[in-house]
Amino acid sequence: MVTRVSTVSFEGVEARAVEVQVQVAPGDVKFNVVGLPDKAVGESRERVRSAMISSGLSLPTKRITVNLAPADTPKEGSHYDLPIALGLMAALGAIPSDALDGFTVLGELALDGSITPVAGVLPAAIAAHGRGQGLICPRACGPEAAWASEEMAVIAPENLVQLANHFKGTQVLSRPEPAVALRGGALPDLAEIKGQENAKRALEIAAAGGHNLLMSGPPGAGKSMLAQRLPSILPALSPRELLEVSMVHSVAGLIEEGQLSDRRPFRAPHHSASTAALVGGGVTARPGEISLAHRGVLFLDELPEFQPQTLDSLRQPMETGEVMIARANARCTYPARFQLVAAMNPCRCGQATEPGFACRRGQNERCMAQYQARLSGPLLDRIDLTIEVPAVRAADLILPPPAEGSAEVARRVAAARAVQSGRYAALGLPASTTNAACPAAVLEQVAAPDAQGLALVRDASEAMKLSARGYHRVLRVARTLADLDGTSRVGRVHVAEALSYRSHLDRRRVAA
Repeated sequence: MVTRVSTVSFEGVEARAVEVQVQVAPGDVKFNVVGLPDKAVGESRERVRSAMISSGLSLPTKRITVNLAPADTPKEGSHYDLPIALGLMAALGAIPSDALDGFTVLGELALDGSITPVAGVLPAAIAAHGRGQGLICPRACGPEAAWASEEMAVIAPENLVQLANHFKGTQVLSRPEPAVALRGGALPDLAEIKGQENAKRALEIAAAGGHNLLMSGPPGAGKSMLAQRLPSILPALSPRELLEVSMVHSVAGLIEEGQLSDRRPFRAPHHSASTAALVGGGVTARPGEISLAHRGVLFLDELPEFQPQTLDSLRQPMETGEVMIARANARCTYPARFQLVAAMNPCRCGQATEPGFACRRGQNERCMAQYQARLSGPLLDRIDLTIEVPAVRAADLILPPPAEGSAEVARRVAAARAVQSGRYAALGLPASTTNAACPAAVLEQVAAPDAQGLALVRDASEAMKLSARGYHRVLRVARTLADLDGTSRVGRVHVAEALSYRSHLDRRRVAA
């Protein structure tokens, strides 16, 4: 007799159905797991054996064979422990043979029989609900699984004994409730930054339209402080965005105690990060920083210090909003609709823009051009806003704090985002679409400038030698500026300000 238990394997954020087939038959005393298991799955034999013994059950002196079907699909992770153990318990009569019908099961077992958290519970729950099944998962992951549907059956035991008693009817496990992570204190506020009014304006525009932003300035000018305060003016995640973000974080194992957060992600990897760490990959094709920053902010400090090849790997995801990772044994797609915010010094010493400073490496302009040449032109062409952040003087620091903080800016950003949501929803696009992510065909319809603005952008395109992408980037920023002003038509003043944010770094390359 063969006992069958449903579980899942993960391909990106998608949970594929896997059937765990357990057979206990006469023969040599062996415990075999087949079906392309990895090291963690192969070691489940010892965890299952110890957990069952600790729960008062002993394995029979027979041949035990566990097959993970389909057998030609690689199986990775420790979440196969619980379905294997329950299959054995059903085969031995410890639980009713039909108790597991209609359930997807995943969980890792400790040696004492307790069920410990695993990654990927939310995608597994959504996939199980799509197949009309319930879910059995660890107690700590129950609140996460409950987000899949209010009507879905979710059983979240702490150990094998609780689960066996639940199926026998001697103990009833209540359905877990969806949980939201408590906010960990107030976010850094823009009111803490003195001076830098132009940079704050650019930060507001970037937040309102979801635009990419590059800040260049000497050390200590406040570039990192500005970037760290961007989340304080961004709107909270919508329910749909919350599920998108949480599915990626669930697969990566970053959700604690099953609690989801409506704060937008803010990821700030070190400049020594590899391409696989930033984009995703490795042996098991795990999500990278750009996917963990989905619907949020990816902050790259000291941008030219990243490896050029690593930075250029961002170009395609910045356009498409997703990244496909292809490996010899894995191929999966992760969402990557992130907002890039980067900071850099003007040169390696960082003081080339200071009056009276003479660089020992040569002329200031040449030193700056050589340092900035580490950034490719196609990457800079994908950045909507490029600003210079000057050094803050002591005279600025002794001034009283600014009257306007993040709360006031956040209200203007929320109003502009609401206008965009209504506009694109009326055109059949997702309500979460921003001006930065608007398709080019729709952009020419919603961001067409008036006659004076059109003449200006035409002349500027010739003078600045804008690419087709650069032209569209100008229109996107101009559309955001009009939304902040509360006007339905893009005017000349909006186009002029948008053009002022085009990359000034390209002009310095001539000195190289």
